[in-house]
Amino acid sequence: MNRTAIILAGGFSSRLGQDKGLLQLAHKPLVRHVLDAVSALVDEKMVIVSSPTQAENYKKALGPKVAVRIDVEDKRTPLVGALTGFKGACGKYTLLLSCDVPFVSRDVVSLLFELCINRNAVIPRWPNCYIEPLHAVYCTKPAYEAARNALGEGKLNMQAMVDRLRYVRYVSTLVLQQLDPELRTFFNVNMPLDLKKAERLFAID
Repeated sequence: MNRTAIILAGGFSSRLGQDKGLLQLAHKPLVRHVLDAVSALVDEKMVIVSSPTQAENYKKALGPKVAVRIDVEDKRTPLVGALTGFKGACGKYTLLLSCDVPFVSRDVVSLLFELCINRNAVIPRWPNCYIEPLHAVYCTKPAYEAARNALGEGKLNMQAMVDRLRYVRYVSTLVLQQLDPELRTFFNVNMPLDLKKAERLFAID
């Protein structure tokens, strides 16, 4: 097994009033859109949640073909979710995504996987130097060690993990725009207005 997809779904959205990943969008859960988009590109799919109750809800919604794992530490941060996923992943390379990006581009993900060969990470970067560590591909073992070391030092953000990785390649969003002209791959559903916009986009497509 060479490639794993980890979808982080541990957060409860106060702005949306419920578990974000299970929100219905175009007749299926938000997290299912993400999984379906990358399914053909990976050998293993994993969703990371933060509690046993969440785990049961996601297992019911997603069925047996998607592994659902609970955060290994009781800290509400994507870094713990990433650590949990890297620890359980079988693939040499791991795609890390959040559960709220329903328009994730297969072409962009495929390129990130290709660029990660002989690297420890490939991370999109905007012209203002903002990076997208939750929309990136990592070499699993080094990423696990980096996440574990960051948490061990009391750091809770994804940048702390990235800072502990060598051989990181950054790919400009200007390059990715050649594959995804509107860069919808980075569109997040964070608020009710975002959900309405996503519904409109699906209706147009």
